[in-house]
Amino acid sequence: MIQLYTDSSPNGFKITIALEELDLPYVLHHVDIDKGENRCPEFLRLNPFGRIPVLVDDGSGIALFESAAILLYLAEKTGRLLPTEEKARWEAIKWLTVHAASVGPLVGQRVHFELFAAERHSAAIERYRRLTDDAFSVLDSHLASRPYFAGDDYSIADIAHFGWTHIAQIIRFDFSALPHLSAWHQRIAARPAVQRGVTLPAPATGA
Repeated sequence: MIQLYTDSSPNGFKITIALEELDLPYVLHHVDIDKGENRCPEFLRLNPFGRIPVLVDDGSGIALFESAAILLYLAEKTGRLLPTEEKARWEAIKWLTVHAASVGPLVGQRVHFELFAAERHSAAIERYRRLTDDAFSVLDSHLASRPYFAGDDYSIADIAHFGWTHIAQIIRFDFSALPHLSAWHQRIAARPAVQRGVTLPAPATGA
């Protein structure tokens, strides 16, 4: 059995979406970040950084944190959501890495400075708005010639990026002027497993 420790956040939604897509049985443990449960000793033993999600596979004895690593593990475990053809496989891994190293952190910083920072820092807000807009423009250009990040195949790269574009829409980070990114987002959002995944453990409100 798979044990998933998560909360209603973009990184958490990546894994609930993947598990729902793969129809894998799992036990969901809600780690309520607002209550500081991610800083409890029990959780810090799973991830010393105190961040969700964490996945523990009882069958293999493997325990993982970092959403990109978990997505890769689930894809390898099942032989799904990662193309088998070499070029497409590496496209998926490349765009998964782009998300983990660049897009997710940029949007996360914008969320912090624009919505949650105790003090308004106009220079930081402007910086991360510009960097986020630039990143979304790159994604839009890439999707102009293919339906999914790896080409014709829906993959863990799409799940990773959707985790944050889903939140971006909820908190009104507008990318509607980018037609290819917007169309891609709607294709992913229409998937039944995605619709289930973004409600676990609860829908995000942006509050």
